[in-house]
Amino acid sequence: MSATTSRLDDDRSLAAAGLTVDLTRARALAAAVPDPEIPVLSIDDLGVLREVTREDDGTVVVAITPTYSGCPAMDAIRADVLTALRDGGFERVRVDLVLSPAWTTDWMSADGRRKLADYGIAPPATEAERRTGPVALTLRVRCPQCGSPDTEQLSRFGSTACKSLWRCRACAEPFDHFKSL
Repeated sequence: MSATTSRLDDDRSLAAAGLTVDLTRARALAAAVPDPEIPVLSIDDLGVLREVTREDDGTVVVAITPTYSGCPAMDAIRADVLTALRDGGFERVRVDLVLSPAWTTDWMSADGRRKLADYGIAPPATEAERRTGPVALTLRVRCPQCGSPDTEQLSRFGSTACKSLWRCRACAEPFDHFKSL
C-alpha cells in the first residue's frame, strides 16, 4: 500500500467521522425543538422526530411524523426545525413529512410521559398497560394532580384533538389526557 493510498483512507475515515459528528449535532438540534402545543415536550420526547440523514450534496434531511394527519402544529414544527438547524450552522436543510407508518403514542419516550404528568396532562397508557380486545376503551385515567384513579371523562376532545378532557372526582380538578393511539 502506498503512502497516498494510506492518506486517502485516513482522509475518508476523518470525513466519515466528521459526517457522524455533524449528524449527531444536527439530530440534537432537531430533537431539542419544543412541541408548539405542549412546550414542555420536545419533538423527540413526543416521538415525532423520526430520523436525521445527510444527502450527498450535504443537505441535512429531517424526517418528522405528525401525531395525526391533520395536526396543525406540523407547519410550526417544520419551521422551528429549519430555524434550529440553520441557526446551528447547517445551511442546507430539508424537513420531510413522513406519514407511514402512522405515529403512535408508543413512540413517546418515558421521559416525555413523565414531563406530561408533571405538566398536568395525564400521559397515554403504554403498550404494556393497554389491554387488547375487540374495542379499545379507556376506563380510567389517573389524575396527574393527585394520582387518584377516581376520574371521569367529560369530553372525548380536549384542548387539542390528541387530548380528551377529564375530571378527578377526588380533587375535583379538570385535566387533559393525551389519548393513546
